[in-house]
Amino acid sequence: MPSAEETTVHQDRSVVSPTRRDEIAAAGSELIGGPVGRWAWLGSSRLTPVRVVALVAIGMFALGMAQKMPCYEWAWFQGASSQYTHACYSDIPHLYLGRGFADNLVPYFDRLNGDMQYLEYPVLTGLFMEVASWLTPGGSIQYREQMYWMVNAGMLMICAVVIAVCVARTHRRRPWDALLVALAPAFALTATINWDLLAVALTAAAMLMWSRGRTLAFGILIGLATAAKLYPVLLLGPLFVLCWRAGRFREYGTALLGTAGAWLAVNLPVMVLAPEGWKKFYTFSQERQVDFGSFWLIITQRTGKSLEVETVNTYAMVLMVLACGGIGLLALTAPRRPRFAQLAFLVVAAFILTNKVYSPQYVLWLIPLAALARPRWRDFLIWQACEVMYYLGIWMYLAYTTSGDAHKGLPTEGYQLAIALHLAGTLYLCALVVRDALLPERDGVRTDGTDDPSGGVLDGAKDVFVLGQARRSLEHAAQTVQAPRVEWGMRPPGEA
Repeated sequence: MPSAEETTVHQDRSVVSPTRRDEIAAAGSELIGGPVGRWAWLGSSRLTPVRVVALVAIGMFALGMAQKMPCYEWAWFQGASSQYTHACYSDIPHLYLGRGFADNLVPYFDRLNGDMQYLEYPVLTGLFMEVASWLTPGGSIQYREQMYWMVNAGMLMICAVVIAVCVARTHRRRPWDALLVALAPAFALTATINWDLLAVALTAAAMLMWSRGRTLAFGILIGLATAAKLYPVLLLGPLFVLCWRAGRFREYGTALLGTAGAWLAVNLPVMVLAPEGWKKFYTFSQERQVDFGSFWLIITQRTGKSLEVETVNTYAMVLMVLACGGIGLLALTAPRRPRFAQLAFLVVAAFILTNKVYSPQYVLWLIPLAALARPRWRDFLIWQACEVMYYLGIWMYLAYTTSGDAHKGLPTEGYQLAIALHLAGTLYLCALVVRDALLPERDGVRTDGTDDPSGGVLDGAKDVFVLGQARRSLEHAAQTVQAPRVEWGMRPPGEA
């Protein structure tokens, strides 16, 4: 039997083992030998948790690529409905030709043929797409489209590994929570549909930098992420409220300046030299009609009446502002300052829920944040099941609408049910995160007494501004500190 000293060496007690705290993780671990035991060797320098998470992420990404093989081999090029019936659609090969990369057109500068005059993606994503086209070998147009997807898949795999590693390192004592990201089925299924993983990777790296107290690096990475996709800028909202509650305005200002500087450094050259092409992403987002995946689509399909784009934009903005107001109120009134990852998840989820379109790959925005905000396998898998059902639902619905009189696939009512499942799953996870914020003792991350491992300068900081019951608690604590101490049994000074 090993001695006590050997046990201390072999077992890293600072790392939280999910198989000891999560019944679903414990049950799932039976596939690889069962939950970690008392004498488990946890101090290996070669197979660390972060490396295991990275290897699992690569394996799952490869499985996602294999799932796209029917499309890679023929379905992208033979009829519209085949890529939907095989649930392997991707924008990447189609936009290689449709956005001028096959003709060596320069994004934002060269005008395109067809309805889309310029590339409708943010500048950093456009650069990512262009670099992939430079690496694509010549040949027939079908071969080049296949290779363009393959090159992009390789680049996106790097992004996937970055995401998994950053999530594993954000919460120092909880690296195994990143397995939620690495093993997420929706992650593998949607990773190569579009280029969202670039922005997700930059956002995950930004979260890691903030957790380490590197506020400027956080701001720069958020600025770059916003130059790749719009949603990362939303994280600055809840961060402002948390810094307000903790009185950390200087650090927030540093992050804000870093964000603005990085975003301008990427966008300003294209903004000045190709203004029409640069603004296409923003005008397209405003002019886009009600589209797949949103509750707005359910409304239009159930009522049979179309909604004006301006009306939907206004209503969606009002709903988003109300949601952000609620998140801000939660941040200032919760009995304990909510964790940054919790509010980051809520604000991005609010944007997804109120938006007029929900593409299947948008789930990638939430997966890393969900792993940090609510690292419980049961709830995560319930949400993932809803997202997988939506993933299958949208492709079967498109197969139905493109199969002509055959009507093979999922009819309109079935697709509406798939949308409802996506909305319900996301709202379910949001409700649990809100409950954890209001009842910190229910928050699994905080059960060992930690405050906010992803909070950086906020971790362990004292509150300086709160509202509601939290304000009364703060005032009571201040009065307790300031009141004169009474030592029972001792006479006051000067009294005989």
